[in-house]
Amino acid sequence: MLAMGVSMLKRLWPRRRRPREVVDPARLLERAEPVSRQFGFDRGQPIDRYYIEAFLHQHRSDVAGRVLEIGAPTYTRLLGGRGVQSEVLHAVEGNRDATLVGDLASGEGIPADFADCFILTQTLPFIADCRAALASVHRTLRPGGVVLATVPGISQISRYDMDRWGDYWRFTTRSAEMLFGEVFGAENVEVVSYGNVLAAAAFLYGLASDELPRERLDSRDGDYQLLIGVRAVKPGGGA
Repeated sequence: MLAMGVSMLKRLWPRRRRPREVVDPARLLERAEPVSRQFGFDRGQPIDRYYIEAFLHQHRSDVAGRVLEIGAPTYTRLLGGRGVQSEVLHAVEGNRDATLVGDLASGEGIPADFADCFILTQTLPFIADCRAALASVHRTLRPGGVVLATVPGISQISRYDMDRWGDYWRFTTRSAEMLFGEVFGAENVEVVSYGNVLAAAAFLYGLASDELPRERLDSRDGDYQLLIGVRAVKPGGGA
């Protein structure tokens, strides 16, 4: 069921928005309530989406061949070039974008050795058994295939998901290295973090990415890991 929540969030941005309240980031700590409870989607591009796109753009050459994505082909369309075959996994019938209906935790309905690239953004927090989900990801990839995954390190609860199937996990670079390394082998896993204390506070309050200066967003502090990006390769491909 989690793909419904992932798909919904993807469809919230970009979209037309109402005029937003002007907020001075320097005065956020005067507020006990967030500016937005929708991760900033209602104000513009959420800060975590800024980092997600930065990570995926860095690895856009991996978005090739048959590309599998959850819920909607948002990033496949954004980054994939000519010749990319887009596949979309959804948990239930009724999604017009879906080419596969299956369960990532169990692997049911998802063929083995199927995809060259698996774009897995902000999905693992909503799966109780994320180890089983990663085993399914590994099984789904062809030898030499790549998963480009992002997970939250610092984030509010996703109330939509929490009330339906659960919001279970937040991650660190160390836990991401451990979990992906168990499945793909540590030597096949690259992990990076994005964020700093200002970006984390602004994200928790629900500000959009364009409400902070670009140089502040791009500053990285490993003690404030807002978003974690993982690139993992399934062994066995050609040279």
